[in-house]
Amino acid sequence: MMNRPMLMLAALALLPVPAHADGPVKQTMAEAQAAKAADRAEILAMAGDYKVRFDMQETTPWAADYVPLERKISGGNEVVRVIEDTPDHIALQHLLVVEHGGKTHVIKHWRQDWDYQPSRVLVYAGPGRWVWEAVPERMRAGRWSQTVYQVDDSPRYAGWGQFETQAGVRRWRSNWTWRPLARRDAVRHPVYDRYYAINRHQPTPTGWIHWQDNTKMGLKDGKLVPIVQESVLNSYERFDGYDVKAADTYWAKTSDYWAAVRAAWQRVADTKGGIAIQEEPETGTVISGRLLTIADEIQAGKITNAAGTAEAIALIDGHTKRIG
Repeated sequence: MMNRPMLMLAALALLPVPAHADGPVKQTMAEAQAAKAADRAEILAMAGDYKVRFDMQETTPWAADYVPLERKISGGNEVVRVIEDTPDHIALQHLLVVEHGGKTHVIKHWRQDWDYQPSRVLVYAGPGRWVWEAVPERMRAGRWSQTVYQVDDSPRYAGWGQFETQAGVRRWRSNWTWRPLARRDAVRHPVYDRYYAINRHQPTPTGWIHWQDNTKMGLKDGKLVPIVQESVLNSYERFDGYDVKAADTYWAKTSDYWAAVRAAWQRVADTKGGIAIQEEPETGTVISGRLLTIADEIQAGKITNAAGTAEAIALIDGHTKRIG
């Protein structure tokens, strides 16, 4: 008969081994190739036509005098398309499709870029600033970075992590990342001014989910302090019962313009040490509204792609500053 210490050791042996998600990924070449193929399939599978549910709830206040906001649930129809696909890089563009006043409107939404074994990522560094941050060399193998871009293709946040399966559920989880305020918060001019967050993407039988654990941070006496915790769950359910063609038509007419805009932002980030640009709560960057309007004018045939692209590049060059 086993004594108490032996019984405890036996019981512990039955528990699952903790997942060391933050350690180096060790794989044979064959395992790495198989894992990369599986990862790419998961990323590409996020493309499609969806009904989206946005579920946002502030939960735990970290400041004694802060009262959490009421839970907010909204939704819409969203098309996700693969716009770049190479062995080590995939870009997915999101397009909202809205019915209003008997007409269909397409709104260019966020973009997510995935890069395999990245050496650096463009991270948020405070209001109006994004800087290059090196990914530790020992942490690159087997991992992917995800960089999220705003509606005008300026950066929003970036993180890196690995795809893994736990309890039969496949997921990608980021490291801790800094993020600027989403417009839903920024327009309220709250006491916090950025998020410190973990980001997850997980496939489901009918689509995928994007889950965020956000610590909302604010400056107090010159020091960043936590204000409140927020949970955000965005659920993408496959659905095409809306005017999907409108989104594809918009993209067909404006994709060359947006490719040039992406290239301009990338050039600025590479040559100026990152991106520094003034922002405002209502629009994000101060040039966001005009960059989006140019695309609408190109789609409507009011201006040529060349003229629109030239104006956009001038706006990006003229409103960004060198980091440092």
